[in-house]
Amino acid sequence: MLFLSSTEKKQWVGWFNEIRANNLAPGQSPYAARNNLRPAFDFYCGTMLAADGNTAAGRAWMTAGAMIEDDGLFLNTFLAGFLERRAGRLAMPEQVFADPRPYVHFTTVPIMRESRLKFMEQCAHSLSERKKPLRMLDIGCGDGGLTARLLQHLRDAGRVGDIGEILLVDPSAGMLELARRTVEGALPGVKINVMRGRIEEIAGRLEGMFDLAVCSLSYHHMTYEQKIAHLRELKPHLDNLILFELDANNDLPELHTPELALSIYQSYARLTDFVFSHDAPVEVAQDCVDRFLMTEVVSLLTQARGLRNDYHMLRRQWLELFEQELRPEFECRCDSSCYDDEYFALFTIHYARV
Repeated sequence: MLFLSSTEKKQWVGWFNEIRANNLAPGQSPYAARNNLRPAFDFYCGTMLAADGNTAAGRAWMTAGAMIEDDGLFLNTFLAGFLERRAGRLAMPEQVFADPRPYVHFTTVPIMRESRLKFMEQCAHSLSERKKPLRMLDIGCGDGGLTARLLQHLRDAGRVGDIGEILLVDPSAGMLELARRTVEGALPGVKINVMRGRIEEIAGRLEGMFDLAVCSLSYHHMTYEQKIAHLRELKPHLDNLILFELDANNDLPELHTPELALSIYQSYARLTDFVFSHDAPVEVAQDCVDRFLMTEVVSLLTQARGLRNDYHMLRRQWLELFEQELRPEFECRCDSSCYDDEYFALFTIHYARV
């Protein structure tokens, strides 16, 4: 992904302050970000103004940015349309995952499906063969589809034999029920338990050891500091921790900073483009974007660090966290990309008990 230099961060803040103070429209602004980052700068200005309540000016900047967007990055376009459907309000439409269907559709997008296949291959390559019945913890299980396919893949690869227990954890009752049915259908006869809540709410209540814990796009809802605290609670209960995550700079940057805006612009523009490029009815794709992705975007743009819903970290920050908190008892078995382009990446990290 692309980053701003220290000088550029200061320039963006200074330019925006003058734009806001003088009520400058996009065509009146003399400020010039890097050519390839001009749409992202317009996004930064537009979202800052919209967050301030100046929706008309904010949409004008987003519309200007939309006119020069390319290379599969169209977040100005998507967000301007979202605001129009929401009567101009930069507000979250509902709680994320209140309805499982938008998330389920998201998992069928080709890029996500292909990345999950790579994730499963990487798990099989880095996981040691298990002779005893496997005890698995799925943190943020979603619809259970990945859980079922991963275990089937590990069986086919000879890494797993009998499965003793699967513990599904998710804050959404709808997701848990769907996940239970999905896993039971794919793995009949396997003992399945569920715990409703976020991992930070239940980590202290876990009992015994889990051979494998999987976190698929599910451990990023906490700040870096909270991740440390709850990883320490999890550590005594795990033999293997495997993470599948988005590489983004959405944790440490504070609200209304250029670096946060640029990270959001790149990662969510890519995700949204992937959703709309998928061969699905327009209303289904629109529902997925509005009720899933845009809910996260609005949270990141309007809520301070410590209050927002998501804290996707950079891959190097995850590695720093694991090195700091899991060693020397654990070692890194895998650090591999599942998808990677100039603006967006998904990756696997696996730490195993020595």
